[in-house]
Amino acid sequence: MSDTEEVEGEGEAHRPQFKAPKIPDGEKVDFDDIQKKRQNKDLVELQGLIDAHFEHRKKEEEELIALKERIEKRRAERAEQNRIRSEKEKERAARREEERLKREEADAKKKADEDAKKKSALSSMGSNYSSHLQKADSKRGGKKETEREKKKKILASRRKVLNIDHLNEEKLKEKAKELHEWMKTLESEKFDNMERLKRQKYEVTTLRKRVEELSKFSKKGKTVRRK
Repeated sequence: MSDTEEVEGEGEAHRPQFKAPKIPDGEKVDFDDIQKKRQNKDLVELQGLIDAHFEHRKKEEEELIALKERIEKRRAERAEQNRIRSEKEKERAARREEERLKREEADAKKKADEDAKKKSALSSMGSNYSSHLQKADSKRGGKKETEREKKKKILASRRKVLNIDHLNEEKLKEKAKELHEWMKTLESEKFDNMERLKRQKYEVTTLRKRVEELSKFSKKGKTVRRK
């Protein structure tokens, strides 16, 4: 026998020998029961997988619901923060507006006081000047005094006393507009009077020249007659 045959013989000797299971004599094998048990086992395993799947889905849904709740809570917190920020901004704007109005009111009051002081000073100067004119006119007497009195009456009727201490901002604007229109009227009258004065001066100058020319001709005529 060769070496190869000896090795093969030894391998076959060590190879395990499987034997078919023996069915005990007198016992009947129920394959349907075995199949049923296997199906029941598979069903149990499948039910376990299904339960695990739904449990996992339930956990995911709970996490999703919790996430939505956190998002809604955060959104509500941001909305509340924005509302508080907006209210604070409105309060700051209201305070700034109030401070601006107070400054404007203080400036208007200060300006009114300064105008009142100026008006009082001008009125005092005007009264002093008027008394001086009255004294001068009383010394001169006659027609000039009458003209001066007329002028004073006209100025007194046109000069309006300002009483603006009790007026608010809107009334002050209306008063300023009224005074502006009145000043425009006075400027227009002043312009008309100046033009009238120019024409009168021109007419007086023209008449004076004519009188001078006539006087010259009359003097020449007298000289010729004497000769």
